[in-house]
Amino acid sequence: MSYEIALKRVYAAFEEDDGSRILVDRLWPRGKERASLSLTEWYRDAAPSSSLRRDYHEQKISEASFQTRYRLELKESNEVLLPLMRYIRQGKLTLLTASRQLEQSHLPILREALLCALEEEDRGDRELASSPCLLNRHHSDV
Repeated sequence: MSYEIALKRVYAAFEEDDGSRILVDRLWPRGKERASLSLTEWYRDAAPSSSLRRDYHEQKISEASFQTRYRLELKESNEVLLPLMRYIRQGKLTLLTASRQLEQSHLPILREALLCALEEEDRGDRELASSPCLLNRHHSDV
């Protein structure tokens, strides 16, 4: 099955074909009011941990180290992917971040992890844990 996951800066304009718009950052973007973002949800749980984000922004670790550690965080708590997987199963998902450089942010890694998790779940013969009908089990902060 094919899934569409777009990556955007939270400061980019809303577009009708964005699908579900999920902000995946620990911190709220500066200068933005919630109503102006047309968010479906603000989902912090899949963002890099505060300590990892801080180490990277303070240049205590390299980009490669950041990517490795973030992948490990996602692998160690892969249940954080389920709410996002449920949105993807409903249609297009747009992941949003305040990061200036999308390709150096956590979003490409998160997209890769989501696609791998969906592929693995699709190959299985059990009921889908990421079924869209289970989406309401996760309560939004928005």
